[in-house]
Amino acid sequence: MRNKQTSSVNFAIVGCGRIAKRHARHISNVGQLKAVCDVIEERAEDLGGEYGADVYTDLDDMLREATDVDIVSVCTPNGLHAEHTIRAVRGGYHVLCEKPMALSVADCGRMITEAEKANKRLFVVKQNRFNPPVAAVKDIVDGGRLGKIYSVQVNCFWNRHQQYYEDSSWRGLKELDGGVLYTQFSHFIDIMYWIVGDVERTQANMHNFNHVETTEFPDTGVVTIRFRNGAIGGIHFTTNAHGGNMEGSITIFGEKGTVKIGGQYLNELEYQNLSGPAIEGVKTSAGANDYGTYQGSMSNHDKVYENLISVFRGDEEAATVGYEGLKTVEIIENIYSTVQSKPPVM
Repeated sequence: MRNKQTSSVNFAIVGCGRIAKRHARHISNVGQLKAVCDVIEERAEDLGGEYGADVYTDLDDMLREATDVDIVSVCTPNGLHAEHTIRAVRGGYHVLCEKPMALSVADCGRMITEAEKANKRLFVVKQNRFNPPVAAVKDIVDGGRLGKIYSVQVNCFWNRHQQYYEDSSWRGLKELDGGVLYTQFSHFIDIMYWIVGDVERTQANMHNFNHVETTEFPDTGVVTIRFRNGAIGGIHFTTNAHGGNMEGSITIFGEKGTVKIGGQYLNELEYQNLSGPAIEGVKTSAGANDYGTYQGSMSNHDKVYENLISVFRGDEEAATVGYEGLKTVEIIENIYSTVQSKPPVM
């Protein structure tokens, strides 16, 4: 990178879909968007034109020609994250990769290895870590205020209608989407891992009840978990909440208290009963990412970019590095590999 103290940080985006628009807006607040790339030329032209960025339809062309770019933000379909990240770091760029980091631990490992070989930084978007209730509970757990963690329950009750899948050529495909634990609920699994710790083993029951025509994977599941610290846990997920997103929560039962982070997107401190002082002053998080016909997780990408800039200035540590992105993928991969049940008789 150039002089980090005095120079503006320049970015490029590969993948100009809906999430890229959010990235572009926050990039404009911390640096400059110099180049965009998408195989759909019209989409790249729309985003590039809005921010005065050079437009490409071939990633290799952009990586070869956009020599004033410092960081490439990878916003392509999940199944392309590994390939595009590796090409970018080999081309001499730092990378910020959208979630999930990849669709396999093997690919995550390749991404980390290639970034290290190229001496480039690899960041992964985990914006829900910045939710005020999440940060507050992380602090009290790390500080021992809940004592020994006994059990954890994660609920992910969202809605994804048929149009959501029909509007995109990659959604619903196992090779590019991966499944709802990757696309919709990886943030919740990341928060569970971040707060409670490593997962030792999982077992899952899953079925595709309502999206047989549009997805190649289950839309509903119940997972049991054993953590390495001895805690047990469960995840109940579905994209069949009628009419809209209902709940995204994590409840933690500990030796010295119980807390629940809830709302639809881990954005509210819904319940606390602690043996010590209560958590005070925690604000409800800002609104969710709104994509018109559906909503996603919390809109904290501004904090992701602020952290990234602070890292390069030497003021902060990275909020999420490649290894932590790998751990989330490892848990999800293990969950999908331990599905035990046969589809129910309908």
